[in-house]
Amino acid sequence: MRRLLLARFADEGLSATADQIMLTGSGTQAIDLICRLLLRPGDTVLVDDPCYFNFQALLRAHQVKIVGVPYTPTGPDTSAFEQAIIAEHPRLYITNSALHNPTGASLSPQTAYRVLSAASAHDLTIVEDEIFADFEPTLSPRLAIPDGLNRVIRIGSFSKTLSASVRCGYIAGPTDWIEGLVDLQVATSFGGPSPVATELIASVLAGGSYRKHIEEVRRRLTRARKQAIDRLAPLGLVPWIMPRGGFYLWCRLPDGHDSSVIARRCMEDNVILAPGNVFSVSQSATAFLRFNVAQLADTRAFAAIKRAMGDRGPH
Repeated sequence: MRRLLLARFADEGLSATADQIMLTGSGTQAIDLICRLLLRPGDTVLVDDPCYFNFQALLRAHQVKIVGVPYTPTGPDTSAFEQAIIAEHPRLYITNSALHNPTGASLSPQTAYRVLSAASAHDLTIVEDEIFADFEPTLSPRLAIPDGLNRVIRIGSFSKTLSASVRCGYIAGPTDWIEGLVDLQVATSFGGPSPVATELIASVLAGGSYRKHIEEVRRRLTRARKQAIDRLAPLGLVPWIMPRGGFYLWCRLPDGHDSSVIARRCMEDNVILAPGNVFSVSQSATAFLRFNVAQLADTRAFAAIKRAMGDRGPH
């Protein structure tokens, strides 16, 4: 499995060795182990604002200070990023470079350069979560590739691209950190992922069927994204950006609507939505909802959203 991952890295232009990669039970376990190794209670960690809500939950469990950096269509706001580093002296920055969750954005080359330059100048470690990267039609800029796994730790898994029931993730980083992470993994969970899951994923990757599978999933997601946008538009729900791929649409609500109110009303119709402030450290995403385009084929979802938005009521 590690040899197959190394081959995938090499295709991207990332040079690594087997002792720079370890397997984990999931992407979440990968982040948890990194936090256990590198953080202590009271440390500061930068995240994107908005960001994946479970990043925040994990960091709170490790009793660290969470500082959000405003996210733009080309990555973190680099001026705010640099100011936060100077003001807060963070230990880590955790991000999705490709098909960012929840916005669907990807890094620009200029943003990647400035982020890496600031991290190098202030000795900041970056955790780059690649869980959605295979849904991109072509490779967008990354942080780990120009950095060479020096201060950027790459993590990923196959739960989104193959199956949530087949749990196997990985961490790629400096050799000495990998040694410490392996020791922590043994101490906390008696080892890595299920051998059955690992062998299954490795056989899929080695056999060539994974590429065909991903190409078909991309096509299906492209169709689903277009259909979702067409059906959301009459409700006044507009994508913040057009993602290059993946599951998510980060949509702005019409003026006067609160996404948490809409989500609560939809729950009455057994439709679960993801309101913007679930993802926002600063609680500044009231006007946004995240949609999973793979789950919007059911007309009941749109009917519930329409009803929830039709009654403006007190917010």
